[in-house]
Amino acid sequence: MEEILKYFPNLSDIQKQQFQKLEELYHDWNAKINVISRKDIDELYTKHILHSLAIAKIQEFEPGTYVLDVGTGGGFPGIPLAILFPETRFYLIDVIAKKIKVVQAVTEALELKNVKAEQIRAENVKGDFDFIVSRAVTNMPDFVSWVRLKIKKQQKHELKNGILYLKGGDLTEELKDFPKATEYPIASFFDNEFFETKKVVHLPLKFKG
Repeated sequence: MEEILKYFPNLSDIQKQQFQKLEELYHDWNAKINVISRKDIDELYTKHILHSLAIAKIQEFEPGTYVLDVGTGGGFPGIPLAILFPETRFYLIDVIAKKIKVVQAVTEALELKNVKAEQIRAENVKGDFDFIVSRAVTNMPDFVSWVRLKIKKQQKHELKNGILYLKGGDLTEELKDFPKATEYPIASFFDNEFFETKKVVHLPLKFKG
């Protein structure tokens, strides 16, 4: 929790309480349904929560923004971002029902009114979004094929509408067909060796009506 406050010092009391509650909630749920690996649960704040919030260092979401989180698993990056941006609407999806059950329970316990969670494939999602976020659910070409028709036309941010993707390692090969993609090394704003090879990738996508 100290790490969250170190990099996000301006949290409201409600936000601090919500971030604080995550530890107990995820430990409880992980004992019933294994949504986070056993070795990672003890490093929840670094490896899951702070990692998710790296997206906020690249782009702060304006009120009224719509964000789709594809393959959210136990709620990452969507839930930490929803706490940070209470006036942004988050739609968290995963194909695995038990993971969505955890997301819904955590959302309810935190009284997050800006989150909707559903078991659905990305290809079947209706509607369009300012940004689509994810934590390395698949390679970028496949991911783009799932979501490329779900981008809003109207721009309201400094970054162009599109994908904000959390991924690690050398992405040269994976991004070779996407010259407009920009890689932001997370280690440039979070001082923790866990983030040394990790990045936020922004890939602008054009609206296709």
